[in-house]
Amino acid sequence: MRVSDEADLTEPGGKVRLFVELPLEAAVSFALNEGQDHYLRHVMRAASGDAVQLFNGRDGEWRATLDLSSKRRAMVTPQRRTRAQAGSGDLWLCFAPIKKAPADNVAQKATELGATELRPTITRRTIVSRVNVGRMHANAVEAAEQSDRLDVPVCHEPQSLAALLAGWPEDRLLIYCDEGGAAAMLQALAGRELTRAAVLSGPEGGFTPDEREAIRAVPQCVPVSLGARILRADTAALAALAVLQAARG
Repeated sequence: MRVSDEADLTEPGGKVRLFVELPLEAAVSFALNEGQDHYLRHVMRAASGDAVQLFNGRDGEWRATLDLSSKRRAMVTPQRRTRAQAGSGDLWLCFAPIKKAPADNVAQKATELGATELRPTITRRTIVSRVNVGRMHANAVEAAEQSDRLDVPVCHEPQSLAALLAGWPEDRLLIYCDEGGAAAMLQALAGRELTRAAVLSGPEGGFTPDEREAIRAVPQCVPVSLGARILRADTAALAALAVLQAARG
């Protein structure tokens, strides 16, 4: 959910964008969830008749009218579609989970940078033992609402690096952020098909030697360097996404 408290909810199209799970059809009303109800009533100080924008990742973006007459739950009625559905491409981010605040940042910024799947990957040096996938999804939803995306990345349960590599798709490029030395990322990606790609970034402390060997053994692997500086794990993941999107044009 976005915009400041001073935003004008009533201007054409509405300033508030909300992600919903239900289908979007003209004149078919439905209730928003409890969190969205609280946000509209108590943060945005919305009123019945205000316009909001809705999207669900399938039906495009819709202008809807808000109805707060019920004290139980806010209702919305889609009026017209303002944008047709458009995908964000096909881009995985496979990252070693890190402590809560940087992990939130990764989910948010990866969504803004166009990642379509977020895949927490447990490595030998991963220091986080549990991943709150619900929190990751919530951060992705908020970032999609703020960034005008029409979809939200799929957030996966964590899996081991070995399981990730064992099931690696034959048609997906594996862009491996190799702190041990590789060609500069733009140089390494020049001339390659980047339609179906994934970025793999490691934990604080990096991958172990045997993990690096296993990653490089994947036929689709392209080791890349992000430069001479030592980057934090979250910085490396996001920098790699940005460079890849630049390479895609």
